Amino acid sequence: MNNIKLFRKRFIPNETTELKDDHIVMFKNGILITKWDVLKPRQDINNGISAYFIKDGIKVSKIFDVNGCLVYWYCDIIETIHNEKNNSFTFNDLLIDVLVYPDGHVEVVDMDEFADAMENGILSNSTIAAALRHADALLKIIYSGKFNQYTDYIENI
Repeated sequence: MNNIKLFRKRFIPNETTELKDDHIVMFKNGILITKWDVLKPRQDINNGISAYFIKDGIKVSKIFDVNGCLVYWYCDIIETIHNEKNNSFTFNDLLIDVLVYPDGHVEVVDMDEFADAMENGILSNSTIAAALRHADALLKIIYSGKFNQYTDYIENI
């Protein structure tokens, strides 16, 4: 697993970052789990564990503060591009994010960026449709009380 390269592509701003310091914990059956520290120092968060559910178009991250306390579960809607030649995965951040707080409060964020990407033709119609379907499926799972089907992968590491 050490020879796998991971990248995060953001559309707003347009940037691709190699996740060279992420440590791959597991990669099996289309699920990739990594441990990581923040790329740039922050006051609110320090590190986390992420599970990429490639087939579902979702990345679920357990985010910790500097004291190791859970801040929230941060869910990114993603598109995964696998380059077999160089054994790399690029995770395109499709801008829609869902935060689940320890008290169960759910917040959907960055819909304005998603709208900007749509208006400016940054995302294709098929990518927009997939992002909305993945976000809808995730929210239905969260609201039905079955979010643990994602979080258990991280909790059991």
